Amino acid sequence: MGTFVAIAIFAVVVIGVVGWAISTSNRFRTLLVKIQESDSGIDVALTKRFDTLTKLADVVRAYAKHESETLSKLVGLRSGAGIAEKSELSRQMDEATVKIRAIAESYPELHSSENYRQLQDAIMDAEDFLQAARRVYNMNVSSFNQAIVQFPASMIANNAHYQPKEFFAAESSKREDVSINLA
Repeated sequence: MGTFVAIAIFAVVVIGVVGWAISTSNRFRTLLVKIQESDSGIDVALTKRFDTLTKLADVVRAYAKHESETLSKLVGLRSGAGIAEKSELSRQMDEATVKIRAIAESYPELHSSENYRQLQDAIMDAEDFLQAARRVYNMNVSSFNQAIVQFPASMIANNAHYQPKEFFAAESSKREDVSINLA
C-alpha cells in the first residue's frame, strides 16, 4: 500500500510538472502571436498614414507642381520592414508631413480648401491610430520579455531559445523637450 501511495504521489507530481510546462510553453506561444498581431497593427497604421499622406501630397501637388520632388519622396516610403525599419519609416513620414505642411503654407487658397482640411484631420486620426498601435505592440513585447525572465518559466524560455523582443522606440527628436515661442 505504501508503494502504491508513493507511485501515485510521484505520478501526480510528474503530471503537474508536465502540465505546467505545457501551459507555460503555450503562454509563450500566445504572447508571440500577440506580438505578431500588434506588429501587423503597426503595419496597418503605417499604411493608413501613408495613404492619407499620399492623398494630401496629391492635393498639394496640384497647387505646387514645382514641389513634386519633395512630394514624390513620400510615395517611396512604404516597405515590408522590421520594427527598427518601421521606426525609421515613421520618422521619414514625419519629415514628409512637415515638408507638405510647409509647402501648403505657401498657398493660402490651398489652406482654405475643404479637401485639404479633411485630409489634415485624417492625418491626425492616422497619427492617433499609429500611436495606439505602437502602445499595443510595446505592451505585448513587455509581457513577453517579462515572462521569459521570470523563474521558473525562464527554464522553458531558455530551452526554447526565446530572446527578448525589441520595443518600438520613439525617435530621438521626439524625446527632446518642446520649445514653444508664442511671441
